[in-house]
Amino acid sequence: MTTLTVTGLRREARLLAGPGIEVVVGGGDHRHLEAMIEERVADVTGIISMGIAGGLAPSLRAGQWVVANAVLDHGDALPTDAAWMQRLKAQLPGAIEGVFLGTDAMIAETAEKAALHRATKAIAVDMESHVAARVAARHRLPFAAARVICDPAHRTLPPAARVGMRADGRVDVAAVLRSLVSAPGQVPDLIRTAFDAERALKLLRGHRILAGLAGPDLA
Repeated sequence: MTTLTVTGLRREARLLAGPGIEVVVGGGDHRHLEAMIEERVADVTGIISMGIAGGLAPSLRAGQWVVANAVLDHGDALPTDAAWMQRLKAQLPGAIEGVFLGTDAMIAETAEKAALHRATKAIAVDMESHVAARVAARHRLPFAAARVICDPAHRTLPPAARVGMRADGRVDVAAVLRSLVSAPGQVPDLIRTAFDAERALKLLRGHRILAGLAGPDLA
């Protein structure tokens, strides 16, 4: 039996894969992601959502770990498994606990992030945790979520960053280049975004100890 890890990008998946862990990649397509998770639930001990996330709480900085005590799925608060959450927090000193917001579309604008934080009190947002939590609840499987903040609440993602993910979770280089050609003034913001992304991904790589949470320690 394995733990199913749900993430958004192929690059995240390569960093998170390890013994006892199977990784599925959303690529921004929530319907396809849900189908992929459903295909695998019969053979897993539980589901973990892990990768990068956008910050909603203004106090969170890029490169900070957050751990969910619940995930909001279209207004429904789906709780995470308390034991799994505590194990994740123990492995990630300094991680901030709070509610995650799951969305089917990217949240890129600072004003939208602020409005969502006020309305939901969620501290972070991503496009996979709510799908994973929904399937886990449906099958009564333990579920947890831990993410690294990539774009904090005070930062608006440049247009090139918004078009850079393909449905298979790979980077759409052609779309990024087209966006840069049409709006070259966004280059400084894109560089800053890329720097924050590398910082977050380095933390994922540096915490491969999380692979030890798959299997008996979390069962």
